[in-house]
Amino acid sequence: MLKAGVLGAGHLGKIHLKLLQQSTKYELLGFFDADKEAAKQIEDELGYKSFPTMEALIDACDMVDVVTPTIYHFDCAKKVVEAGKHLFIEKPITQTVEEAEALLALVKKHGVKGQVGHVERFNPAFMAVKDMFDKPMFIEAHRLAEFNPRGTDVPVVLDLMIHDIDAILSIVKSKVKSINASGVSVISETPDIANARIEFENGCVANLTASRISMKKMRKARFFQRDAYISVNFLEKKCEVVKMKNAPKKEDDFAMVLTNAEGKRKQIYFDNPKVNNNNAILDELETFADAINNNTTPIVTLEQGTEALRVALQIIKNFKSL
Repeated sequence: MLKAGVLGAGHLGKIHLKLLQQSTKYELLGFFDADKEAAKQIEDELGYKSFPTMEALIDACDMVDVVTPTIYHFDCAKKVVEAGKHLFIEKPITQTVEEAEALLALVKKHGVKGQVGHVERFNPAFMAVKDMFDKPMFIEAHRLAEFNPRGTDVPVVLDLMIHDIDAILSIVKSKVKSINASGVSVISETPDIANARIEFENGCVANLTASRISMKKMRKARFFQRDAYISVNFLEKKCEVVKMKNAPKKEDDFAMVLTNAEGKRKQIYFDNPKVNNNNAILDELETFADAINNNTTPIVTLEQGTEALRVALQIIKNFKSL
């Protein structure tokens, strides 16, 4: 079993501590949090061992899980990697692309593995359809959340939209050609609502909307490709696939057949792929353990996390004042 520790024991850090303790692939040693009072309270109430220093925790572990606020990601990750330890780091990978690229160089130099916590890649609804994507040409994603002061230290693009950016980049195998974006601050000092239109070199267009001041929650994405439409509800963990194929000469009485202006007939098929219930955070942590133990490529690489950050920061740069 890999010895694991957590840097940062806030809301998400506590979830990671609980899951690492449950995992059969890790031995949880404990955590470090800069807030000594909070660390003692967690140790007393939840029973996790609090390490006196970050360095002491890193030295004791094989893998370190960085769940600190984003502003501390690079400094913490640098210490982990320079100590020769494997790195799991929450999204966004770092504050800047320059930091992310410096981290990539360090990981290569020290020969360790790294994974970024883009958890929606492990959402069971997305997992159920990920092998069905075939050059989608139009993508629409909506990610709406109710207001929570916890995430307002960063723009909504880095807090919420980056989930969809990463998922889309993992499917569209093409470089970004252009970005148009708008963002507006309502409650926070940084934009709370954002919309972005990303055009890829292969002609695919993705339209993304994110809000953290919505009255209701929504996490949906729709993918349109030749002869198919794929819908993923990340929140409700449901998916739907609608396929169109040439209609057979002998039609079923109950078949749904459309005829276009040229007289071509297409039959519509509905598919609801099986969605296997899982704990996405546990899965991302355990697949990282598999990558370490088997010396394979992690599912969400640091390079992919860097590209998601690069696009997210381009969106923020492209904001037009409203």
